[in-house]
Amino acid sequence: MSNSPQKRRLAALALGAVGVVYGDIGTSPLYTLKEVFGAHGVPASAANVLGALSLVFWSLIIVVSIKYLLFIMRADNRGEGGIMALLALAQRSARHVPRLRMSLIALGLFGAALFYGDGVITPAISVLSAVEGLKVAAPALERWVVPITIGVIVGLFWLQKHGTHRIGAVFGPVCAVWFLSIAGLGVLGIARNPEVLLALSPRYGFDFFLRNQAEAFFALGAVVLAVTGTEALYADMGHFGKRPIQLAWFTFVLPALVLNYFGQGALILHDPAAVANPFYHLVPRSMLYPMIALATAATVIASQAVISGAFSMTREAMQLGYMPRMPVVHTSHEMAGQIFVPWINRVLLVLIVAAVLGFRSSDNLGAAYGIAVTGTMVITTLLALVVARHQWRWPLPAVLATGACLLTVDLGFFSANLVKVEHGGWFPLALGLGVFVAMTTWRRGRELVVREIQQGGLALAPFIRNLADHPAIRVPGTAVFLTANPESIPSSLLHNLKHNKVLHERNVLLTVETLDTPRADPAEWFEWTALGEGFIRLRLRFGFGEDPDVPLRLAQCGPAGLPFDMMETTFFVSRETVVAGRHAHGMAAWRDRLFAFMAHNALSATAFFQIPGNRRIELGSEVEI
Repeated sequence: MSNSPQKRRLAALALGAVGVVYGDIGTSPLYTLKEVFGAHGVPASAANVLGALSLVFWSLIIVVSIKYLLFIMRADNRGEGGIMALLALAQRSARHVPRLRMSLIALGLFGAALFYGDGVITPAISVLSAVEGLKVAAPALERWVVPITIGVIVGLFWLQKHGTHRIGAVFGPVCAVWFLSIAGLGVLGIARNPEVLLALSPRYGFDFFLRNQAEAFFALGAVVLAVTGTEALYADMGHFGKRPIQLAWFTFVLPALVLNYFGQGALILHDPAAVANPFYHLVPRSMLYPMIALATAATVIASQAVISGAFSMTREAMQLGYMPRMPVVHTSHEMAGQIFVPWINRVLLVLIVAAVLGFRSSDNLGAAYGIAVTGTMVITTLLALVVARHQWRWPLPAVLATGACLLTVDLGFFSANLVKVEHGGWFPLALGLGVFVAMTTWRRGRELVVREIQQGGLALAPFIRNLADHPAIRVPGTAVFLTANPESIPSSLLHNLKHNKVLHERNVLLTVETLDTPRADPAEWFEWTALGEGFIRLRLRFGFGEDPDVPLRLAQCGPAGLPFDMMETTFFVSRETVVAGRHAHGMAAWRDRLFAFMAHNALSATAFFQIPGNRRIELGSEVEI
């Protein structure tokens, strides 16, 4: 009986994973086979149907089951997953090899940037595919597909500010009903044409390539739609854990998907005209409208998972110094991971609506979908191989063999999707490239700002020694000076001394550091050194998955002999106004201007570090880069 509570918890987490983790991949049957045999696909002959089904089935086995669930999910960063967590692990492996480290950073950032491109296409194609069922039920309603889709998407983004916890309770049950429904539809289709099960053999996939050659290669660009959403398996590992995600896949999600794909294939074998929309043609006429409603709910949930992932990745990128600071709103008192980033929410909404209005159908979006997903898949594999070699100490032959197998599949999918660039694939690539430029510009710009501050700063040690010979007027209380360079005098301290002619009894030079782990261990929370003359150097550390709550961390210093009374503490912060210089200092002029714009609109450090407004003083300075 002692195992019963653990089993119930495992089952509950697995049900939650069905709703959150598998929403995206679970709605792929809406459009995958339609794209394989669509206007730009292969003819729907019996041999091609069996071959395409074989490719879909073995893609689910190799990419999802073997690569992500058994290999990639081993690369957990203290229980957290996702490409930013993987990048932090890979960076740790190359800490003493600067060139490799910079290459890994660029690779990881581009993969993260492509995720945002995927985050725009996924809600657009998923909701459009669901609502397009109206064209099957009542062709006269076709003109309402785009307006209804936009209405659903606007409603979804409006709900974000209220938090996913309000609708999260129904995620698992709704998706469970969805998977049971598509499995039942698949069984009905297979029962009418059981020979479709022959496609379980990989021989039909090989025959598909031999028979269609170039066309078969291009068809991979549609087959890959069956495995979109696999990054969510890894990204949500910290929320559910490995076992619930694996349990949900192998016992429930995978069988349901396979049954539905094969049921659609059986229908196409019986009626080739059904390729226009095999998913909805598989649904009994009397059940079309309920199925459209259920599919719309499922695609909303799938979109929610991508949006939540974008919020989480943005916070991690801010913490690691790859994005400007933005307001982050916590929408749940129980779950720290449920957050809302208003600025990202608005930008995603505008871009998704623009994608729906621009492409207007799931067929057109299908031509654009896949390139961002497969690009991220390739990058994830490369970063994981670095971790396997340097963190897990795999022998080189094992790493090379694993890499050869996985990259053959990944690069095959990616290459097949390259032909989509001129047909709309440029859209997610352009979005990803824009995000990549912004992230790298912000990172480089911050390095240049810190360099300028350090070059213009005065050494701290001589200043403290000079105070012993020329003491300043002291006032009661503690002054905390935020500084990026703990070895020099903060400009805010110099301004305070110059204008107010006083120093506090205790002066703390505070540096906030972000670790390459999601959460800091208690032993890493802080480190302080007494410098004499009432000066203390203090370092506070946070994980990249934590909110940097400076007052809370200062309160935790008390038991270690460094007490803080917030009513007697004043925070001094230098607020730099960045201006683009006339001479190149490390970036092109347009990047200098882009960085200055982002810095001007970034959230202030005091607000980001949750420093009370009535306990802070901001002193401005101008920095030219």
